[in-house]
Amino acid sequence: MKNMTLSRVTTLVMISALAMLSLTAPLSAQQGMAPAAQASPAVTQSQPPAALPQAAAAPAAPSDAAATQAEREGKLKAAAAELKELSPWSMFKSADVVVKAVMIGLAFASLVTWTIFIAKMLELTVVQRKVRSALAKIADARSLAEAQFALGAKGSVLASFLAAAMREARLSAGISSDAGIKERAASSFAEIVRAEARRIRLGMGLLATIGATSPFVGLFGTVWGIMNSFIGISKSQTTNLAVVAPGIAEALLATAIGLVAAIPAVIIYNHFSRVTKGYMELVSRASGAAARLLSRDLDRTHVTSHSRTAAE
Repeated sequence: MKNMTLSRVTTLVMISALAMLSLTAPLSAQQGMAPAAQASPAVTQSQPPAALPQAAAAPAAPSDAAATQAEREGKLKAAAAELKELSPWSMFKSADVVVKAVMIGLAFASLVTWTIFIAKMLELTVVQRKVRSALAKIADARSLAEAQFALGAKGSVLASFLAAAMREARLSAGISSDAGIKERAASSFAEIVRAEARRIRLGMGLLATIGATSPFVGLFGTVWGIMNSFIGISKSQTTNLAVVAPGIAEALLATAIGLVAAIPAVIIYNHFSRVTKGYMELVSRASGAAARLLSRDLDRTHVTSHSRTAAE
């Protein structure tokens, strides 16, 4: 009996142990599955970030292109600003000392040219008007004294001719050779003509010099500036147009100023040559008028002397 009781107790203990094991197994399985379920979302959530760089790589290309285009536009704007700054004054300020000296000299030569132009225009206009007016006044004069009275105290080259003729007639009083008197008067007239020609041509030589030398002076400044530009290129070791252009532009500015000084000088010189030639023709007419009046006085003097001789 005792043995049967022990066997039953043993059987109940084993059954209860198996029941406990069967209850704990599903719990452990559920607990093992829960961490796995919790880990799987982490894996699924960690996968999209791996794909994010690929998705972000697509818009990265347009942004780089936009940045490159913006840089190019900025460079173009900077180049345009530099080109706008290449004004004649800015080029003069940034030029070399020698080129600046050449430019200043040429600008002064141009100023001298226009000063001579204004002064000579006024002078030639005044003297031509005086000579024409004097010739008109003595057109009906019969003697040197009458011509001088008609002219009055107005100074002109014709008054000088009349004064020279009267002086020669006075100094030659008592000399019967009319040819000698006329020859000496003609010599005095020639000296007056030469003096008037020298006076009226004052400044013409300076115009000729400016017109002939200004282009070469400007070319010297250009050569000097281009030489400095090449030296700058060798130092910077670049042939970029933005680096080379300013120096070449400064050099060419010297040539431009030389032409600006030379071309008006040549034109004004040729103009004054024609005007001066016309004025000297008026002077020759005045000389002839004075010579005719002197000849009349001489002939009148001889007629008077012959009349007195005949009366006696």
